[in-house]
Amino acid sequence: MSTTPLFATQVYRSSLRMRGLRALNAQLLREIRQLRVDDKAGRQWSARHYPGGFTSYGSASRLHRLSPTFAALERHLIPHLRAFCRALEFDLDGRELSMTDCWANIMPRGVVHGLHLHPHSSISGTYYVQVPKGASGLKFEDPRLARMMAAPPRRAHCRQANRSWVTFGAQSGHVVLFESWLCHEVPSYAAPGERVSVSFNYSWF
Repeated sequence: MSTTPLFATQVYRSSLRMRGLRALNAQLLREIRQLRVDDKAGRQWSARHYPGGFTSYGSASRLHRLSPTFAALERHLIPHLRAFCRALEFDLDGRELSMTDCWANIMPRGVVHGLHLHPHSSISGTYYVQVPKGASGLKFEDPRLARMMAAPPRRAHCRQANRSWVTFGAQSGHVVLFESWLCHEVPSYAAPGERVSVSFNYSWF
């Protein structure tokens, strides 16, 4: 008798591992904080959709085309994107995924980013610029959850592969990549300090 795991959901995690990472993070942090000051439309959008926090998603969502610093981040993410695509065994037929969206997020304590996915994209991800101790990680939902109509509950300490929810801790200098259809959220946290990240989407053309 044997069991066969099927339809795996893969999530990629890695540190950026580059020379000058500290300087890149410092510059990203300066630009993101300045963007919060300058981006009135972003603050208004955040007040309605991201209460207590700031995101440029609704106002400046292509920062890799507006800032050399974010363009540099895009270049450093390319090897990680390619590694994830190899793990997924994507057949891109001689083409590559391109970054279509790139936006900044500032999440103070007590702020929550509710469950969502990224429609019309192939791969999505987050790069952590600043993560205070005790800040929330990225919480993923089993995509089959809505279909488990009569499934018994899982054991309290079941293997990660069998859990309905899995949280990956956030760490400055690290990137997380996942397929854009995978639902995820960021719970609120009580620690002091701001959790600052850059989120992005890649699409296949």
